[in-house]
Amino acid sequence: MRPRNQSARDQLVAVLGRTPRARAAALAAAIEVSVPTLHRLLDELPVGELLSAGHARRARYALRRAVRGDLSDIPLYAIDPAGNAAPLSELALVRPEGTLLPLAETAWPVPREVQDGWWEGLPYPLYDMRPQGYMGRQLARAEHRRLGVSVNPREWSDDDVVFVLAQVGSDVSGNLLLGNPAYDLWLRTKLSPPDPIGEAGRGTHYAERAQGAVAGGLVGSSAAGEFPKFAALRTRADQTTPHVLVKFSGAGEAAAERRWADLLVCEHLALEQAASLPGVAIARTCVVQHEGRTFLEVERFDRVDLFGRLPLCSLDALNLAFLGEASTDWTRLAKRLHDEGLLDAAMVRAIELLWWFGRLIANTDMHLGNLGFFPGSTLRLAPAYDMLPMAYAPMPGGEVPQRGFDPPLPLPAQRAIWQVACGAAVAFWREASADPRISGAFQAVCAGNVQQLNDIAARV
Repeated sequence: MRPRNQSARDQLVAVLGRTPRARAAALAAAIEVSVPTLHRLLDELPVGELLSAGHARRARYALRRAVRGDLSDIPLYAIDPAGNAAPLSELALVRPEGTLLPLAETAWPVPREVQDGWWEGLPYPLYDMRPQGYMGRQLARAEHRRLGVSVNPREWSDDDVVFVLAQVGSDVSGNLLLGNPAYDLWLRTKLSPPDPIGEAGRGTHYAERAQGAVAGGLVGSSAAGEFPKFAALRTRADQTTPHVLVKFSGAGEAAAERRWADLLVCEHLALEQAASLPGVAIARTCVVQHEGRTFLEVERFDRVDLFGRLPLCSLDALNLAFLGEASTDWTRLAKRLHDEGLLDAAMVRAIELLWWFGRLIANTDMHLGNLGFFPGSTLRLAPAYDMLPMAYAPMPGGEVPQRGFDPPLPLPAQRAIWQVACGAAVAFWREASADPRISGAFQAVCAGNVQQLNDIAARV
């Protein structure tokens, strides 16, 4: 004789497995039992298999999804500016998709619909931690066999991303560490940190690191214009942290290699001029030239001294979590975040200035990953980075075509901000036209852009 409610028991796991984040009333109706009976059946599930979050009528239920056979919660740690780590929350994967990560009691803003911690995919604070870009491909190339993932990080599932971060994600963007193995790696590095490179030895060290990256098989800039780079530690008298990311050009004299070197110098000059815009801070940079290569050293603004870290998230991650916009217009999304109570008016204006400045220096690569924020009760704009005239980048095959300059024009309501941004853009083009580290051919392009922008500004 079958035990009472056995049919409901048999159905419960199946229903939970295909309808994550279900409410008690919906589950009870699906298996045709009362809500009190449903709660008794939920209590009978194996320990550790059931997930629940939300109080009273908001309570929802789901089954855990294993990561490589492990159903355990994955701890999430936060490192503070003093370099101390503390538990922030715990991540659980949900069957068949989604996650549970409560963040309502943290400094991270949370969309209203996920106040209880239920996310349809990866929680947005983890989004920018994913291995990506040039350095992500380096990691995948070196570790994909050991970690059992594709050599291409773009092919990784959410489960792959979580597993990789939990195993080796000890030095990712921001201040979060996911998983005890990653925490152990971070702690070991903290107990025995590598020695920073002094200013006198930087050129030689960077040249060796660049040659190592090239020898590893990831050569040159990507088709999307992404510079090869590596992370390093260095010492400077005026540093706020020894942590830097170092972009580098090729070592030859081909036209494409020369142009990439020009653009690295331009990035340094552009950020210096962006710092003149009200409300805009910049990532501190330094140009180093050695053994035919140009290096751009970018001080990490998510790091404090040797061990401290700051939380960080991109506009891309915020858009996915809060807005769901298809637009890549920074100003439009900034206004939407302001409407959501996440940005104040001063931050919106600073973003508008930076957006116009970027367009007036021919930056055609202003994607949502290139604007960052420090999370809190309201978002603070992080220092500007990746700001350079990408319209002049070589084509994927290495050709460096002649390109015209077509500066965007303002509507009447945009004129005042446009004029401020234009002044900084003219100053950038003027500096670039006279910088001896830039090739003569590109200096001439920059000089022409000075004249063109001045002519337009006089008539707008």
